[in-house]
This record gives sequence, structure tokens and C-alpha cells, in this order.
Amino acid sequence: MTKELRRLSILMLVMFLALFGSTSVIQVVQADELALNSANTRALYDSYEVQRGSIIAGGTAIASSVPSNDVYSWQRVYVDADMWAPVTGYINPVLGSATGLEQAENQVLSGTAGSQFLSRLDRILTGQPPRGSNVEITLDPVVQRAAYDALNGLQGAIVAIEPSTGRILAMATSPSYDTNLLASHDTDAVEMTYDGLVADPSHPLYNRGIGGDLNPPGSTFKLVVASAALASGRYTPDSTLPNPAIYQLPQSSRTVRNATGGTCGGGETVTIADALRLSCNIPFAELAVELGDTAIRDEAEKYGFNRAFEMPLESTPSGYPRSIMDDAQTALSGFGQGQVTATPLQMAMVAAGIANGGIVMNPRMVDTVIGPDLTVQQTVESTEFGRALEPGLAEQLATMMVANVSDGAGSNARIDGVEVGGKTGTAENGDRPYSLWFAGFAPADDPQVAVAVVVENGGGQGQSGSGNSIAAPLAKKVMEAVLGR
Repeated sequence: MTKELRRLSILMLVMFLALFGSTSVIQVVQADELALNSANTRALYDSYEVQRGSIIAGGTAIASSVPSNDVYSWQRVYVDADMWAPVTGYINPVLGSATGLEQAENQVLSGTAGSQFLSRLDRILTGQPPRGSNVEITLDPVVQRAAYDALNGLQGAIVAIEPSTGRILAMATSPSYDTNLLASHDTDAVEMTYDGLVADPSHPLYNRGIGGDLNPPGSTFKLVVASAALASGRYTPDSTLPNPAIYQLPQSSRTVRNATGGTCGGGETVTIADALRLSCNIPFAELAVELGDTAIRDEAEKYGFNRAFEMPLESTPSGYPRSIMDDAQTALSGFGQGQVTATPLQMAMVAAGIANGGIVMNPRMVDTVIGPDLTVQQTVESTEFGRALEPGLAEQLATMMVANVSDGAGSNARIDGVEVGGKTGTAENGDRPYSLWFAGFAPADDPQVAVAVVVENGGGQGQSGSGNSIAAPLAKKVMEAVLGR
């Protein structure tokens, strides 16, 4: 071989290696980043050229693809569409958009994820048609059905979590919508349906379980305040607070009353345990001022407040103000009013963390990713968010929550033969109807489920309904579904 030919061969080899390296980087290292780029329409088109993987719950495909007789090759189909809408979302080539798990897991479902490069290459070499992978989710169809049916047209949401793992068992919202109508390839029909949903004042497109217009958590937030008090080392469940019938907010002319209009039970003082059991506002307003907003904020953030979670759906952060508040605003925060807002996901995490010995788990919705050849491509592990409370203190707070249900303000969450821990909430919204809440867990001795319910618009009862009368019975139905009762 001549010297010149050798140089040319070396140059060609270097060029080939450079080309191979750059394409490998694009195909593997940068694949996920490029696929998520909104300017990359190729990833969107790829979603319709392959047989998209299914979303599977409890062994049943709740979202799957069937052949289509148009240019998009495949039509997305949803089972029990209204019930699963906040979970699956929809994908549509006409709108060029996707929501829910269809969006969050698009690369996996369409087979375009960087981790699926070798699988794609194998299918090309063997001449098999391209297919996406299936996503098996944590949600239980029986529990999801119980949650959705429990709402029964009420405006609100329910989220249920397995305390020890963070696995989401149910995420139901109402009102909902038919995802099949938004997955249609009929442009005029889809746009008409979408515009109607956007214009609907009840906002059926909201996933109220993790977002939308957040509500004040009301008295369910007393769990966080009580947790902060126990964690401080200055208080026990038997610590007492003044027990007036009317409390004037510090440096303010505004007054606060308990829901009963009188004192919190009899006596000049009341214990923290009894104040929680009877859901009294005044003692918790006083306690919040004594603790200070920094201590409450720190404790709230240990449960996940002021933080978005990817499950892989992304939640709207629940809020405890990061700016320093005056004593009047801090007092209001003591019973979940003022500037405090929360999602049902967040309040379910609070209940789950207490039930789990003080450890808060990261919420998740996906168990495994299954390839077209039925091999397990990915297994999602449970992870800790952090410790909110020491085990002994968490047990004390859990006992206080059991008393709230067995002999207190949360009586409508009782389940025969099962100890239930919980906390109700009846949150004010100015002159508008109340937001009605329940957050709790069961069974108390071996928690299998933590659940949070919010019913908006007063449950149709304006300012007459309460968390115990409307939200607690819904939570009971969901807990019973998990426990098989």
C-alpha cells in the first residue's frame, strides 16, 4: 500500500469513526433531550407511525392503539375514559398535543426513548414493525372505580396512596371528560369538543388531584401544625392552650371562632389532642403563633409543601408562604386558612407520612415498562422524600388522628372493625362556598392506604356542608375498596 493510500485510508477511518460517534451521541445520549424539544416535530410524528404501547392498570389496557384508516396509521382508544382521564390524558395528531401519562411517558409508549435504542435496532434488523413499550401503572382499577363513583358528580378530587411505598392507588377527579373524543382524528369534531371543555366554567380538563385552582386545606392542615409542635420538643399531645370562645387575631380587629361557636369543650384550657379531636380553630391559631411561621413552614416542607412532584405527572406545588408572615396571618395558617393552599396529593402525603412512622415517600404512578417482546425494560423503585417526624412522635400524632374519627369530628369515616385515623377540614373561601376535606389512613395498626378528598363548591350546599358530612364518607368508600370491605 502506498503512503498516500495509507493516509487516505486512515482519514476515511477517522471520518467514519467521527460520523459513527456523532450519530451514536444523537441516537443514545441526546435522544431524550431532543425528543422533549417542542420544536422537534419528528418525535411527535413518530408517535403515530408506530403501534403505540398500552397503558395498563391491574392487568387491563386502559389506553391502547387500534389500526386507523387514515394517514396516522393508528387510533388511540381509552377504556372507561372519564374515570381514567386525569391519569391517561390523551394524545392527538390533529391538535398536535398530549396530556397526562400519554405526554409524560410519550417516549416509552412510542418506542423513541434513548433506553430503547437497542430494541429499535433489533426490530429493524429482524424486519419487525416498530412498536412502543407498555407502561404498567400503580393505580388499582377497583380503587379508582370506588373513588370516581364516590364523587358521583361532585366537583372535586380523591387521591389514595400506599403509605409505605408512595404508590398511587387512585387519582379521580370530577367533573371529567371523554378522552376518546379528544383522541379522534376528525379535526372539526375534536376542535369543537376541546373548545367546549375549555369554555366550561367547571374546568373538566383540570386534574384536581394534583393541580387546577388550589384550595385552602382548612383543618386538615392542623396535622402539619400539630406535627411541628411535637417535633419542636416543646409540646406533647397533653400540652394545654387557652380555651376562649372568641380569639382576636394579633395586631388585627378580626376575630376567629370555633366551628361550634363556643369553647373547645369545657374548661379554661384544652389539650392539643382534644383540640385536634374536636377540630377547634382557636387553639390551633394560638399554637401557630407560639410556634411561629418559620417552624410551621419548615415542617410543611418536610411533607412536600412548596415542591412539585413528578410521578411522572407533574403536580402543582402546594403552598405555605415563603415570605415571613405577621402573627395574624400565621394564626390563620394554624387552621389551614389565609395564604395556605394544597392539592389532595399533598394532603394524602401528609396522612401517609404520619401513617408510615414519619417517613414521607415520593409519590409514583408507574411500576414497570414492558417491551413489545414482553421483557421488563424498566422497574420503578420506591424512594423516600424524607423524614417529617420521628417514629415515636408520628405514633402519637396517628393516635390523635384515630381519636378524631372514633370519638371526634371525623366520625363519618368510621369503618366497622377497622381503626381509621383521619382529619376533616371545612375551608372558607370568602363569600364563596366552602372547600370540604378529609385526609386519613387505614387500618391504624398496619396502614395500607392514605387518602385525601376535596369537594369544591361546598358540595352543592354552599356554606352549610362540612368535611365530616360530605368528604369523610367518600374517603371511607375508598379505604373500604383498598381493604376489600
